[in-house]
Amino acid sequence: MEKSKVYFTTSITPESLIKIYEAVGKELTGKVAVKISTGEPGGHNFLNPNLIKDLVNKLNGTIVECNTAYAGRRNTTEEHWKAIKEHGFMDIAKVDIMDEEGDMAIPVRNGLHLKENYVGAHLANYDSMLMLSHFKGHQMGGFGGALKNMSIGVSSSAGKAWIHTAGKTRVPDELWDNLPKQDHFLESMAEADESVIDYMKGNIVYINVINNISIDCDCNGNPEPPCMADIGIAASVDPVACDKACLDMIYNSEDAGKERLIKRIEGQHGIRTVEHAEELGIGTTDYELINID
Repeated sequence: MEKSKVYFTTSITPESLIKIYEAVGKELTGKVAVKISTGEPGGHNFLNPNLIKDLVNKLNGTIVECNTAYAGRRNTTEEHWKAIKEHGFMDIAKVDIMDEEGDMAIPVRNGLHLKENYVGAHLANYDSMLMLSHFKGHQMGGFGGALKNMSIGVSSSAGKAWIHTAGKTRVPDELWDNLPKQDHFLESMAEADESVIDYMKGNIVYINVINNISIDCDCNGNPEPPCMADIGIAASVDPVACDKACLDMIYNSEDAGKERLIKRIEGQHGIRTVEHAEELGIGTTDYELINID
């Protein structure tokens, strides 16, 4: 497999988001879903609506989300809509909670743990997708970027339980009593990624915004403050290369705060998701970084 191209800019502005999307060179056509995390209320590190507004509107995109599988303000459709409104996303674009009317099973071709993945039923309404991810740490996955946003993020509430338990249960209330070996969870995320890429026929562009870099995810309503300075934006048509490039930027940073984030990543063996995704053939860790500044 030849090297994947990952584009990068240190500028984090509405204009640079459009510039890096255009640099990737893959046009998203038809009805475009823009997958973000709308953020658990109480948290404040999620992508700012004013940052993403111009790119979402350029694509005539619909912001899409799915309900969570943990107790909070986004685990029911009613409460999730309130959170989306509070965080300002309804002011900038159309929004769709994709599992508001249930979910659907899509096949996993090469799974060790999963043979199907359960995604929001409304995924069927879209022709292409912008995976617009906030790159940061994560309390369960070690880190969150394109691969997590495409797996856990696109899955329904029941589908999230399915991935988290490596295919043991679709009942969110049973999730915490059925947690598998850590690597099996991480591998299940990569397997869910494969199913989404197949379903969308590869019509996906991946953009990671590396800012507000906390060790905690945007699903945390009380995240730790950022431990590092903002780094920039990375983009690719390869989610494996995109996430690996971001990880390398963290590891190669001269920011002393990186040690706390690296401890979180390695403590959860986060790299296993990237490794298994590469094993499944959905991308490569061999990439060329192209600075567009």
